[in-house]
Amino acid sequence: MKTVRVAAAVIRHGNQILATQRGYGKFKDGWEFPGGKIEPGETAIQALKREIREELEAEIEVGGLLDTVEYDYPDFHLSMDCFWCTLPSGIMVLKEHEAARWLGAEDIDSVAWLPADLDLVQKIKCILTQAGAP
Repeated sequence: MKTVRVAAAVIRHGNQILATQRGYGKFKDGWEFPGGKIEPGETAIQALKREIREELEAEIEVGGLLDTVEYDYPDFHLSMDCFWCTLPSGIMVLKEHEAARWLGAEDIDSVAWLPADLDLVQKIKCILTQAGAP
């Protein structure tokens, strides 16, 4: 089975993270973290910065690695490096996505996440819930 390596940005603002809705392809309308394929010769962080420039016309600051998701779709194996990120300008333009939403722990399950993201979303939900605790 072919392995597709991607990098994803878990863009955080306070106790919320950015979810984007796919506007194309097999998984159109599913919700995901923005990012994309790691090209030959690129590091995951370089790919992530390039993809966010292309998809959101924005510059991000990349923090630590949150998790690496390994997931088998029917046609390929996904290996996804997921990084905590911030959007210093707070400004973005959706170039490839249908929609974007800022979600907190209380509404993170309100969108239809892509299958590979489900376990990561639950991990993030726990982190956001703990961050919001007194």
